[in-house]
Amino acid sequence: MIVLRRPIITEKSMKLASTGLYTFEVDKNATKPIIAKVVSEKFNVKVVNVKITNVKGKIRMQRAARKSYRMKDVKKAMVQVGKGAKIAIFETPKEQDVVVTTGEGEPIKLREKKDILGRTKVKIESSAVGAAPTTQRKVITGK
Repeated sequence: MIVLRRPIITEKSMKLASTGLYTFEVDKNATKPIIAKVVSEKFNVKVVNVKITNVKGKIRMQRAARKSYRMKDVKKAMVQVGKGAKIAIFETPKEQDVVVTTGEGEPIKLREKKDILGRTKVKIESSAVGAAPTTQRKVITGK
């Protein structure tokens, strides 16, 4: 029996997560005690309170066929955990700075960041700290 389907990660839920209130999509027949038990076992946290909302699916239009259809209904659970307890899925990743040198000895600053799913994103910054470019281009005019 799968009770927790997936975490709901939006701007609002991430703001609530900083206060200790985490949002999940759950099964239709899941009750508050079952949700509290599953969350406490899965994430090793003490659950203080569970709030449940049933969200009706929106009606969408299909332009090509000129018909409308309804999205599925969703049951959301907002779980309040004890003070100091955190669920790792909702935590924002920390950035790491790495300095790499090229073949000419020029340092290049790489900014490494992990997203929520654990994938690594690397951003290369054009200028390193305290490094002067060694190669300069000269502009040749027609005179």
